Amino acid sequence: MTETIINLESVNPIEFFGVNNRKLDLLKRKFPLLKILSRGTQIKLSGAPEQIETAREKIDLIIQYMERNGDLSENYFEQILGGDDAETIDNFKERNPNDILVFGPNGKTVRARTANQKRMVSASDKNDIVFAIGPAGTGKTYTAVALAVRALKNKIVKKIILTRPAVEAGESLGFLPGDLKEKIDPYLRPLYDALDDMIPADKLGYYMSTRTIEIAPLAYMRGRTLDNAFIILDEAQNANDLQLKMFLTRIGANAKAIITGDPTQIDLPKNQRSGLEKATRILQNIDGIAHIALDEEDVVRHKLVKAIIKAYDREKEKEGEPSYHRH
Repeated sequence: MTETIINLESVNPIEFFGVNNRKLDLLKRKFPLLKILSRGTQIKLSGAPEQIETAREKIDLIIQYMERNGDLSENYFEQILGGDDAETIDNFKERNPNDILVFGPNGKTVRARTANQKRMVSASDKNDIVFAIGPAGTGKTYTAVALAVRALKNKIVKKIILTRPAVEAGESLGFLPGDLKEKIDPYLRPLYDALDDMIPADKLGYYMSTRTIEIAPLAYMRGRTLDNAFIILDEAQNANDLQLKMFLTRIGANAKAIITGDPTQIDLPKNQRSGLEKATRILQNIDGIAHIALDEEDVVRHKLVKAIIKAYDREKEKEGEPSYHRH
């Protein structure tokens, strides 16, 4: 009988063991002949050497996956423990150590974390225009901003332009206090938040002051040609037909664009239709334009967000409500 200790210092032990040690219990059930103890940031395994070796391989795979993705659902945890075939193991191994998009401040690494986010990365590498459509929390904007920052750092583009339609949910811009910047900033806040995760504050300030990174409402794009830039149009469901066409025709030489949108969250006045449905429909099958659909499986926020999206989708189907415009 032998013993071995495995350190979990590179991952969050609470995430590894699970709520009320549920994942640890799965591990114990998978290896009933081993004595498995958890001590803070360590796991102690006692038992037959070959059993310990097998358990260690599985635990190493779980740690690798968590180092890349930060968290691991019970479902995936079980899949790694149960999958002895080469394909399952390969799925969870480090496919490509270069899949980090951006090294952010304080050692933070930003990666595409789900299958569809990885498709977004691949689509953007191969196409100049990508439509990324899906519900809230699926990482559309975050992944798009990471791709833009990567392109800037790798000198593929000279600037980043982040834009959103300044359509407000419920409040008119005219009645908000302050100057234009203060009025517009609340709508652009998620873009600032994503950048804060990826670029140190002093460098971000420099980029903004030199307009290497520009954050502006969609209306400011009119009349400009956007060359050598990575352009993101976020919340594109709130752009009408003319605005979306205007944006798409601004794209100049050596430019890349990602258009993100959530057709279920349209904030336009009732007499205006979103231009997103039409754009995605008529721009199918054009070389250089890719379409990625994200869904609740890509939600990387709180696990309840996934359940909330599913509940609303079921309700929408019951009501027979079309997905691209509200009544």
